[in-house]
Amino acid sequence: MIFFKDFIYLFFPELCLTCNEALNKNEKYLCVNCLHDLPLANYTNIAKNEVEQSFFGRISIIAATALLLYHKKSKVQQLIYQLKYKNQQKIGLFLGNWLGAEMASSKRFKNIDYVIPVPLHKKKLKSRGYNQVENFGKSLANHLQAKYINDILIKITATQSQTKKHRTERFKNVNEIFYLTDLHFFNNKHVLLVDDIITTGATLEACCLELQKTEAIKISIATMAFTI
Repeated sequence: MIFFKDFIYLFFPELCLTCNEALNKNEKYLCVNCLHDLPLANYTNIAKNEVEQSFFGRISIIAATALLLYHKKSKVQQLIYQLKYKNQQKIGLFLGNWLGAEMASSKRFKNIDYVIPVPLHKKKLKSRGYNQVENFGKSLANHLQAKYINDILIKITATQSQTKKHRTERFKNVNEIFYLTDLHFFNNKHVLLVDDIITTGATLEACCLELQKTEAIKISIATMAFTI
């Protein structure tokens, strides 16, 4: 018997988010070939991994990880583009559940109290309609049995996109643009700061410097991808 949903799928199949081919009924978001082509970072259980090394001498963090390795003209770039600019918010959920399961089984990310996203300025949030890391962060919080908080660390200065900026320009672009609305909310807590991509780490560093105004705070970092 052909069910109605099978009939609909026959004429309107879901498409792979990277190659745009029709998905089989047992595939979700990505076809098997594209899924297997994603370059996994495998950093979660490794101390002093490349993400953590990128912050040495800049900020103090407990641990850091990323799910995927990012480079231009890759399937990872396509995924992030679809998420940020094409309202494909299910990608954040997909990647968050994937990394969240990995982190929940790791000894390096125990006792996370709060998960907080790198915030968007209110003008960018209004124009885009969503923070692209929200579903990612909420998924991580669910796996880590932590609470997702998005209104304590805020962005108070609208800046131009970091995408095409030189490394030095990126650091100038994020200087003093984040603000803690409550300096005591995260006292003696372990927070996981989340973002989509680490390139220079300038944005995450600026967020951490503001968060470190909190007494005895511990900070870890998780992102969807890390630029190689």
